[in-house]
Amino acid sequence: MIIGGRQFWLWRAVDDKGEVLDLLVQRRRDKAAAVKLMRKLLKKQGFAPEVLVTDKLRSYGAAKSEMRLCARHEQGLRKNNRAENSHLPVRRRERKMQRFKSPGSAQRFLSVHAAVHNTFNVQRHLVSRNTLRILRSEALQNWRAATVA
Repeated sequence: MIIGGRQFWLWRAVDDKGEVLDLLVQRRRDKAAAVKLMRKLLKKQGFAPEVLVTDKLRSYGAAKSEMRLCARHEQGLRKNNRAENSHLPVRRRERKMQRFKSPGSAQRFLSVHAAVHNTFNVQRHLVSRNTLRILRSEALQNWRAATVA
């Protein structure tokens, strides 16, 4: 993404269900940025993953070896589609907002957007219509309870 005429990268960690675990807006796309994301993610989650699925960027492997993670590392074409597809709502929102003004505002907005999206995102193709209605009404009740307090 371009912010203030400079290229920034959106680093995103997604679980196997498609929920955004954590994200980070970084100026570079190198080992230090990958290590920062992994440290932040491990601190937040409290445990190391069993499998790490990434694209073919070599920074992920270097960061994994620097942090001494013993997770299986899978790379390859279309293996990280879940993370790539989680970018789509952000891209739509970014277009409507006519871009972000600063990396800090992008980080704040995207963190909140991920939490809201995780609350209301239901895997529609896996459930019936009636179940979907129930899940969405529960999500709306939880949202209303969280925003009132």
